[in-house]
Amino acid sequence: MCGVNCWSFLPFLLFLIIPNLSSFASGYGQFSYYGFDNTNISLDGAAEILPGRLLQLTNGEANIKGHAFYPAPLHFRKSPNGTVVESFSASFVFGIIPTQPALSSEGIAFVIAPTKDFSDALPAQYLGVFNNQNNGNPSNHIFSVELDTVQNPEFQDIDANHVGINLHGLISWQSSPAGFYDDSTGQTSNLSLASGNAMQVWVDYDGEAGQIDVTLAPFKRNKPTKPLVSTSCNLSLVLTEVAYVGLSSAAGSVGSRHYILGWSFNMNGQAAAFFTAEKELPDLPRVPRKAARNKVLQVSVPIATATSVFLVGLVVFLVARRRLQYAEVQEDWEVEFGPHRFSFKDLFRATEGFKNRYLLGRGGFGRVYKGVLQKSKLEIAVKRVSHESTQGIREFIAEIVSIGRLRHRNVVQLLGYCRRKGELLLVYDYMPNGSLDRYLYGHGDRPSLDWMQRFRIIRGVASGLLYLHGEWEQVVIHRDVKASNVLLDEDMNGRLGDFGLARLYDHGTDMQTTHLVGTIGYLAPELIRTGKASPFTDVFAFGIFALEVACGRRPIDHRMNSNQLLLVDWVFDLWRNGSIIEAMDSRLLTNYDVDEACLVLKLGLLCSHESATARPSMWHVMQYLNRDLPFPDLSSSEWVRSQRADSPVAYYQPVVSSGTMSGLSGGR
Repeated sequence: MCGVNCWSFLPFLLFLIIPNLSSFASGYGQFSYYGFDNTNISLDGAAEILPGRLLQLTNGEANIKGHAFYPAPLHFRKSPNGTVVESFSASFVFGIIPTQPALSSEGIAFVIAPTKDFSDALPAQYLGVFNNQNNGNPSNHIFSVELDTVQNPEFQDIDANHVGINLHGLISWQSSPAGFYDDSTGQTSNLSLASGNAMQVWVDYDGEAGQIDVTLAPFKRNKPTKPLVSTSCNLSLVLTEVAYVGLSSAAGSVGSRHYILGWSFNMNGQAAAFFTAEKELPDLPRVPRKAARNKVLQVSVPIATATSVFLVGLVVFLVARRRLQYAEVQEDWEVEFGPHRFSFKDLFRATEGFKNRYLLGRGGFGRVYKGVLQKSKLEIAVKRVSHESTQGIREFIAEIVSIGRLRHRNVVQLLGYCRRKGELLLVYDYMPNGSLDRYLYGHGDRPSLDWMQRFRIIRGVASGLLYLHGEWEQVVIHRDVKASNVLLDEDMNGRLGDFGLARLYDHGTDMQTTHLVGTIGYLAPELIRTGKASPFTDVFAFGIFALEVACGRRPIDHRMNSNQLLLVDWVFDLWRNGSIIEAMDSRLLTNYDVDEACLVLKLGLLCSHESATARPSMWHVMQYLNRDLPFPDLSSSEWVRSQRADSPVAYYQPVVSSGTMSGLSGGR
């Protein structure tokens, strides 16, 4: 009788056991990490568990990525091949500590993906989750929540400190500046993601309603009742049936340290709390404070009272010599720019005293040195230029600091400045392949750059100028666009650099600058007449630059006859005779796309038109280069360049012969 009853009970046991075995194989759908001491977690890239149970995703180095994934896959569908995604709740406590004050690098992303292999993902703006091939492709089936500390215009970021909900890519479905709603006041309070303080994030999805809520708050504060970002979205169109849950972080040209203190996840339930939990989370490392500059005096004062006059005199002598060696000019008003100011001592040590073996180049406005900051190991380029402490230096420094907030893939980042005696030091990102003019005018029969590289550089510089003129919060006029100010990164992409002469204006305001600066050969006629720069004077210089890259000739080429001293006049004559393609660099032979080459040459002529009103904006330039707009037919329009006395040649003659315009540079 007992045997019969046991066998009859077996189907009921199997009914209970089989679903549990399936759940065990793919993960139970719930986990909690209160610190990460010997935890079961999958790490790759720069991610590691530090002593003290702290998970570090990136370690302060530049251009790296790190991932942490729950090792087992989870079922996100209510039934196999079902159309409804399970509800879930996730929460984690994080902290971002920049290696350079006020210069954070990218951020952290919460990720649900069909795989935990992100070896093909890129660092920097791609957050270690996507690359330029799969970004925005629905076939990747990736849902993510980004905590981003850099504004990337190509992904339509709203600012450099935001939270976004992303589907398939990095253009956020919904986003908001980082902050939280205070239940007691009903007001929104702002938060700085890269402040070095611990913060908590909650990501909640209601599968029945198709609602995603993301909430942010300082750690050890109750979860606000109102989420920061909320949107309706059916994740059944995004997530696969089985997927992995993880965290990703990445750094760009400036490193940051990204930490995770705790992490929890629950399918069809609320993620475990941290603030009210009995288990303690690890502490974030303290943000290091800048040491006092003169430790010698602090130590020597008590010693001096008990030592001889000789030792006191020796200490005073050593201190005075050290101060003279690292002496700086710093006025009270510069305190507000503290995060963007480098100490001369740090720059002196980074370049080993500005030794000649670190000299990258020299021009009309100063010398440029390569350096490595000792603390962060960041490679930098330091430009030393002369300056006088006049009443305009305050506005100039304010503009330098503002330009330091520029973020674009085709713009060299200006990290900060330092003032010492009669010189100003500007600190930039280091570009390993140097300036473009070295490749255009190098020795040898074959060019160092092929046509594809040249065209990509021209389009990159155009994209950077479009960002400066119209896509940033202010209008930035570069005022010195030329080949020697276009630097090449490790992938030979062109980046516009050297913002020492740039000026900023609010959108819609009148540009009042009347001090003539720039480089002979790139100056627009109206700039020489009035000294007044505008976006169209930059467009003129870009036109000359485009012709220079395509033709492999300098803007003023003394090898030509006197009637064709200017490159633009020579190309114009060839166009008028129907043989413009003959202007192409002979070292390229015929290894170029003829349509692209003709487009660049004619675009260079159009941009360098004598009349500013006839030149296109940089928005139109990008449309022409991307073939999104048809290029105008120059021969059928009123577009004419005369060779009369009011041609650019006539304007350049007094400039070349006059020594009164000290703001001009004669070349590289």
